[in-house]
Amino acid sequence: MAMPWAADLARAIDPVVLMEDIGFEPDPWQARALRSRAKRMLLLASRQSGKSTVTSCIALHQALYQPGSLTLLLAPVERQSEELFRKVLFAYWRLGRPVPPRRELALSLELANDSRIVALPGKEANIRSFSSVNLAIVDEAARVPDELIVGVSPMLQISRGRLLMLTTPFGRRGIFFDAWESDDPSWERIKAVAAECPRYDPEYLEGERRLLGPRYFRQEYESEFISAEDQVFSTESIEAAFESDFPALAGI
Repeated sequence: MAMPWAADLARAIDPVVLMEDIGFEPDPWQARALRSRAKRMLLLASRQSGKSTVTSCIALHQALYQPGSLTLLLAPVERQSEELFRKVLFAYWRLGRPVPPRRELALSLELANDSRIVALPGKEANIRSFSSVNLAIVDEAARVPDELIVGVSPMLQISRGRLLMLTTPFGRRGIFFDAWESDDPSWERIKAVAAECPRYDPEYLEGERRLLGPRYFRQEYESEFISAEDQVFSTESIEAAFESDFPALAGI
């Protein structure tokens, strides 16, 4: 049986071990994201593929093993940033709180090693007071205002921090789309589609393809950017369809 210090050392060296210790077996693309040291990373992933789970592990690894670091979790609305933060807390509790908490609130966690994780809704005004950010995670980045990303970038330059943006496609516009389509080598790009996710039932996906049609299916499950005029369903209909996760993927 491994000693606690040995298990902690293994997690510190390899973030994949941290995710495994929580109880998840990383998919290959998740393992690549966990082990990446890129300063700027884009995760383009289908619905329920595990993108928020893997980024919550990245955030927790940063806080545990980079003392004094500041991680911001940003999303279009507070409910979404809170959900990502809850996954960070879930991972933290599952590991047995290896670094004791100094302060644990609804939307923030401060550890005894002076690291902090703070969840905020995606408005540029909400992040103005933060400086020396070591890791900024932008969830549903295709939906946040471009002004938010513009506001985050200078904070990361000063601290030489990392920017991680994750999303399901949402139209062919915005900073995320431009960065994904560009030939800028400073971005690491990782794509995940539903067909490669072992938690998806192929029969379920085929049913979704028939039900939703090829364009909507391409956007939501094959991680393809489609133009607004190609979108079959309204934005409101798309959001309503995914208000609740189906049981097979609960917690992912």
